[in-house]
Amino acid sequence: MKEEILKLIKLQAIDSEIAGFDNIIANQQAIIAGREQAIAQKQEAIANFRSKIELLNQKQRETKAEHDDAGIRVKDRQNKMMQVQTSREHQALLKEIEENKRLLKETEDRILQFIEQIEQLENEVATLENLCSGEQQLLVEAIETVEKEIKRIEVSKKAVVLQREKEAATLQAPYLKRYTMLLERRDGLAVVALNDNVCQGCYMGLPPQQVIEIRKFNKLNLCPTCQRILYYKEPEDLTVG
Repeated sequence: MKEEILKLIKLQAIDSEIAGFDNIIANQQAIIAGREQAIAQKQEAIANFRSKIELLNQKQRETKAEHDDAGIRVKDRQNKMMQVQTSREHQALLKEIEENKRLLKETEDRILQFIEQIEQLENEVATLENLCSGEQQLLVEAIETVEKEIKRIEVSKKAVVLQREKEAATLQAPYLKRYTMLLERRDGLAVVALNDNVCQGCYMGLPPQQVIEIRKFNKLNLCPTCQRILYYKEPEDLTVG
């Protein structure tokens, strides 16, 4: 029985190593995904700024047309001033001229505001475009580096996977079945050591009698809390030489 337990311990070590390879690959891919997302967010911001710029340009054109119309009306009413014959007509024209002059001033102010807002947004766009350009170049380099690293890891992983297949083939079917089930249900950790009478999978204490049974290595012992396979690991020698 001890031999089977030792095989399970070894198989767990191999599976942990494989999981380590997978984690490294996932982390490398996450770095690339993070950079791609950062670029995409900047590109989305650029698109939003461009939409705002287009809207402001449209408003500026409309305000300019309003401004030009007011200017035409001022000149028209000023020309008519020479032709009026009554005081009422004169006052009415003066009122229209003043109203259109106020409109000229108001539209001029609005046009200046639009110009300032457009200039600010265009600066934002230019900044983001420069950042995107630099980040895209770095992304290309990072992808190349990560792809090389993943290929290297895959080669190492393949050798370990082959070793795993050989080790798994030597285990008795019932033990392999239980181990595989636990591996899937317990986040890749099916076999754990007992340390200071504590399961290193769930960190719950075990009764003394079970600890004695685990130390014997004469049967498969499971943690009563997490159901992982337990084995006894001799404490490290802490003697100072």
